[in-house]
Amino acid sequence: MFDVVIVGAGVIGCSIARELSKYDLKICVIEKDLDVANGTSKANSGIVHAGYDAKFSTLKGKLNARANRMFDDLSKELDFPFKRNGSLVLCFDEDDKDKLNELKNNGEKNDVPGLTILEKDAVKVLEPNISDNVVAALYAATGGIVCPYEMTIAYAENACTNGVEFKLETKVNDIEKTNSGFTIYTNKGDFTTKLIINAAGLFADNINNMVSENKFSIIPRKGEYCLFEKDAGENFQRTLFQLPTKMGKGVLVTPTVDGNLLIGPNSIDIEDKNNLSTTQQGINDILNKAKNTIGQVPMRQVITSFSGLRAHSEVNDFIIGEAEDVENFINVAGIESPGLSSAPAIAEMVEQIVVEKFLPNMNKAFNPIRKGIPKFREMSNKEREELIAKDNAYGRVVCRCETVTEGEIVNAIRRPLGARNLDGIKRRTRSGMGQCQAGFCSTKIVDILARELTVYPIEVTKFGNGSNILVGKIKE
Repeated sequence: MFDVVIVGAGVIGCSIARELSKYDLKICVIEKDLDVANGTSKANSGIVHAGYDAKFSTLKGKLNARANRMFDDLSKELDFPFKRNGSLVLCFDEDDKDKLNELKNNGEKNDVPGLTILEKDAVKVLEPNISDNVVAALYAATGGIVCPYEMTIAYAENACTNGVEFKLETKVNDIEKTNSGFTIYTNKGDFTTKLIINAAGLFADNINNMVSENKFSIIPRKGEYCLFEKDAGENFQRTLFQLPTKMGKGVLVTPTVDGNLLIGPNSIDIEDKNNLSTTQQGINDILNKAKNTIGQVPMRQVITSFSGLRAHSEVNDFIIGEAEDVENFINVAGIESPGLSSAPAIAEMVEQIVVEKFLPNMNKAFNPIRKGIPKFREMSNKEREELIAKDNAYGRVVCRCETVTEGEIVNAIRRPLGARNLDGIKRRTRSGMGQCQAGFCSTKIVDILARELTVYPIEVTKFGNGSNILVGKIKE
């Protein structure tokens, strides 16, 4: 029997797993997909919000501002990319300036430092390439950007090395409350546990509703994005928001931690929790709205478009805590924006709930440090030579667009919770994320995966079951 089973291996589930691995507890993470960070955590803006827009007194407001201050230390401990680049909320109408002051006042209630209202000339000094339509802006010095899937993978790997078990491709079919805790019925057998943490993202309502009479619904809210070349990303240093609406923070323009330019998302409530399609209408919508921010959209530098789904709840706030009618069943649901930004503080909040229940001893072997995959593209020539001398696989470039070597790909496969398909390699190394979108490197990566996993190349997939890259040999 486990002490704790966490359902869901997104950024929330993995951050909680890492936080609880500090204690002498038997912990398991159950995830229905083949990899961690395979849902909402793989496709979002990667913004670390300062915390000025989440309403004071809500969990979003309280946890976002606190978590923001934790990112510097966490990114060093877990070795994931994070940059405190600052953000601007742009106002395009003199009559709307009061709304900037409302955001500033709310942010100060949330204990967000470094908030300043800037007039147009001062905004243009910070970001010369923004649209002339801007009349003023709220500047948040503590805003940041992060790679959401690298952050999630880092949390998961550190939790794993500190003793947390991960059961991937394991779908929860039902949950039964028992005298000693719970029995979780899955496609990979049954699990017994004293306590459940429901961090199932878009499917958190399904998990809750299996055991609790207090039903709730999660509404998938789709957002579409366009990703641009790194040359386009050089034109802007900060994350550029438009004044938010009731549907969200609107279309943003931001550099990514890897140097690209990202525009999006729109906000459309849908029914299908697996619908990650993009539409011409949706892409046109975000690009047209972005013109307000940057004037000219560099259409020739678009690399790709994609969409992500946010787990919106009817409560319009995070749902965190023990179900009133089910002891030891902890919901962590409705974690939409600023969920990624709030993840470290959410994990702390859940940690406190679990510690109060179990009063566990500390894990004396806990190691907070996780070292990521060496990034050949970021090294000096001397560092590259030293690395190649240790392992000559780092001297063979596989992905030319992103300068990713065979050594990095092999590392991604062999490390804890290693990659098992092309998308897993992509999220861990950036192979296939450049201009050609894996046009040149995918065949070589298939060969490396087949070799390292000891499978036939036709068994290698893009993202799991049913997504095989190859079907057989030519003329076979």
